[in-house]
Amino acid sequence: MISSGFVFVQCGDDACRLRFPVEVAVVESRVVCPRCRGPVAVIAAVAPLPTVARSLLPPVDGATSVRLVALLDNIRSIHNIGSMFRTADGAGLDHLHLAGISATPEHPRLAKAALGAHLTMPWTYHRNSLDAAARLRDEGFCLWALERTAEASLQPSLYDAGPPDAPLALVVGNERAGVDPGLLALCDGVFSLPMRGGKSSLNVAVAFGIAVYHLRFAAAPVAAR
Repeated sequence: MISSGFVFVQCGDDACRLRFPVEVAVVESRVVCPRCRGPVAVIAAVAPLPTVARSLLPPVDGATSVRLVALLDNIRSIHNIGSMFRTADGAGLDHLHLAGISATPEHPRLAKAALGAHLTMPWTYHRNSLDAAARLRDEGFCLWALERTAEASLQPSLYDAGPPDAPLALVVGNERAGVDPGLLALCDGVFSLPMRGGKSSLNVAVAFGIAVYHLRFAAAPVAAR
C-alpha cells in the first residue's frame, strides 16, 4: 500500500477513460471520475520528491555564483508570490525581500501556493520598498529592475545583459502599476523581456521566473556599472 505522494488513476468506463492524478489519501476515501462519475482504478504511483537542504546541493555547471536576491514590491496576487517563492528556491536565490502589500509566508494561502518553498527560501518583509532598496545598496548590491517602460523600444533587453560581478538584486513591481517610480530611480539598470506578440507584458510570476533563471544559469558575467 502506498503511504504518501500521488497516484494516477483512470476511469474504468471505456467511453471515458479519463486519466488524472490524485493524492493517495483521497484515493483511500474512494474517488469517482469527475467527468462521468464512473469508477476509477489506480494505474501508476508517483514517488514523492526528496527534500535536500540548500547547503548540501552540489554546484550547477555554468551557473553564476554571484549573490542574487529579489525585491518583490507590492505584488498583489498571493498566488503569484507563492509561485515566485518556488522559482526563487529553484534558481537558488539567496533571499527574497517582500515590500508593501506583498503577502508573506505567514498567510496560509501563500503557503499553499508555494508548496513548501516558503520553508526553505529566506525572506524579509519591508513596509517601504525604497527603504529596502537603500539597505541593499548599502550592502553592496546592484539593483536591476524588470520593467517595460513607455520607451520600451529603446530599453535594453535582459537577454543582452549578464549579471554583474557584484551582488545583484532583481526588482519586480506591481502587476498593474509596475515598479514604483521612486524605486526605479534607485536602480542601476532597467531591463525588459522581449515580446513578439500583441501583448506588452507577461504575468509577473512568469516574467520573474524567466529573468532569474536567465541571470542564474544563462548569462555570462559582465562588469557592473
